[in-house]
Amino acid sequence: MATTTTTTVKKKKNKRQVSAGQVHVQATFNNTIITFTDSAGGALAACSAGACGFRGSKKGTAYAAQVAAEKAGQTAKQQYGFAKADVFVKGVGMGRDAAIRALATLGIQVESIKDVTGVPHGGVRPKKARRV
Repeated sequence: MATTTTTTVKKKKNKRQVSAGQVHVQATFNNTIITFTDSAGGALAACSAGACGFRGSKKGTAYAAQVAAEKAGQTAKQQYGFAKADVFVKGVGMGRDAAIRALATLGIQVESIKDVTGVPHGGVRPKKARRV
């Protein structure tokens, strides 16, 4: 009985280069989520204040948003060569400005900043009529 050895040849996966894309910052009172996407909106890298180890009320702080933006930015820069970004900010939390400033310190060029916070239309349902 003869033994045969087979060697498998693995193809090297080609890394995708995305030099320009979008950064979505969702800043709520309780957390801040930063997502790096390509121009079509496909997610490349994401991080949140909670994923960076902040717990409780500390997740909603500006410092936590800065740390999250730096962590996600490092990943996007190293893996995809991310350099230019259009920033979309949603929400009213403290991390709005801090996340954008963190992008600038990483060397990511901010092309535009757009506020996409939802605006209520129609309002809440009114109270029922009072019967006397």
